[in-house]
Amino acid sequence: MTATLPPFGDLLRGWRQRRRLSQLDLAGDADISARHLSYVETGRSVPSRDMVLRLAEQLDVPLRERNTLLLAAGYAPMFSERPLHDPALGAALEAVEAVLAGHEPYPALAVDHHWNLVAANRAVGPLLAGVDAELLTPPVNVLRLSLHPRGLAPRIENLSEWRLHLLNRLAGQIERSGDAELAHLRRELAAYPAPDPLPAGTHGHAQAHVFVPLRLMTSQGPLALLGTTTVFGTPLDVTLSELAIEAFFPADAATGERLRALLEVPPGGAAGEGGG
Repeated sequence: MTATLPPFGDLLRGWRQRRRLSQLDLAGDADISARHLSYVETGRSVPSRDMVLRLAEQLDVPLRERNTLLLAAGYAPMFSERPLHDPALGAALEAVEAVLAGHEPYPALAVDHHWNLVAANRAVGPLLAGVDAELLTPPVNVLRLSLHPRGLAPRIENLSEWRLHLLNRLAGQIERSGDAELAHLRRELAAYPAPDPLPAGTHGHAQAHVFVPLRLMTSQGPLALLGTTTVFGTPLDVTLSELAIEAFFPADAATGERLRALLEVPPGGAAGEGGG
């Protein structure tokens, strides 16, 4: 049974307030009068389909939630939501696989909007040695894998710093999306045993003043990894819009050499194959 949606005006007001915009601000951005926007939010005026999409665009509402806004206003959803293995997404997934493979010997993985693993290149597998098998059972959540005490956490040298970085990043994603499942995930991660915080003003290396590296111990020695995120620029499908590639680069020459050495070691499990 489909849940009853809140009125369109209430949803719109919620997104406007989440973006910290006044009615005047949003009206100016959308090129409508503040009075008309007020009428739309209070239900005194019914927005056209184009108006719904224009307001959603100005508010940078995720595609999934744009469909919700359209439904609440009485219109059919505009953006499809196909399963990952739908033939229509074939070209996009081939591009993802090519990016992942081309990034070797450095680790890279693709995740959905809830940080569940979709695919990973061969360089990821060796980094997961010693991780509890339960955490590698699909769907694999990469944030849980990173911070869980039976996951990578015991081998992350700057766990306090990395944990704070991930929790802050997740908080920002929740703020932008309003996703309740992400909020639940963040509460779970925040409840894991926390390491002692770093003394104020201390950093392992000068680069920490510019970015937060992942410092991970491996069988080949310590790694210092710089992470980057890539998303599709003009998606019209909900699933595709929520897919992201998390790629890691060596932050120093020694890490590059160790990553190349790790890739030559036969994997101890199926962790590098991905799933979701």
